[in-house]
Amino acid sequence: MHIKHIKSSELSTINWSGGTTTQLAIYPKDADYKKLNFQFRISTATVEAEESIFTSLPNISRKLMILDGEIKIDHKHHHSKIIKKFEQDEFSGDWDTKSFGKAIDFNLMMNGKASGEIEAITIEHTNAILLESEFNYYGFYIYIGETTLSIQDKIFKVNKGDFINLYTENEMRKVNLQTTHDCELILCMVSY
Repeated sequence: MHIKHIKSSELSTINWSGGTTTQLAIYPKDADYKKLNFQFRISTATVEAEESIFTSLPNISRKLMILDGEIKIDHKHHHSKIIKKFEQDEFSGDWDTKSFGKAIDFNLMMNGKASGEIEAITIEHTNAILLESEFNYYGFYIYIGETTLSIQDKIFKVNKGDFINLYTENEMRKVNLQTTHDCELILCMVSY
C-alpha cells in the first residue's frame, strides 16, 4: 500500500477557458494531461463564466460533482440536467458539452479500462467509516474542515484543500477512515 499526503499549498492551479483548474492526481504519475495518456486524472475546477464550453477529451469518460453553486449542463444530442451541491453527472469527454451558471466542481476523468466512483462523505466527530471494495486507488479530498485521518496505521493531519492518494494495488482493500473533527470530504475510487 502506498499513501501520499499532498498539502493544498503544493497543488498547482492553472486557467482554462471558463475559470481555473487544480490537478489533484494523475496516474501514471508521469502521464501528461494534454497528451491524454493517463489512466485516470482527478481535479477540481472553478466555473466562473456564466456560459462555459467544456474542453473536448476524445475517448475519456468523465464524472463531475458540484461542490459549491449550481450549473445546468447540456450535452448536445444526449441529455441536459441541473446539478447542485454533491450531485453528479456522467458523460463522454468527446460530447459537445456546455454549462450555464457558476460553480466549483470535482472531476474524475478515466481512460481505457479504468472505472471509478465519486462520493461525498460527511464524517461527524469520532465516527469511523470502513471502506472495503475492489478498487485499486482511493483519493480523499478535504473539502470542508481540518481533521486527523487514520488510514490503516498511519495518521494524517489534513486541512481544507489537502488531498491524500492511497494506492492499494493487489493488497487487501480495507481502509478504516476515522476523524477527530467534523469533516466533509470527497472520496474518489478507481479500478485500473
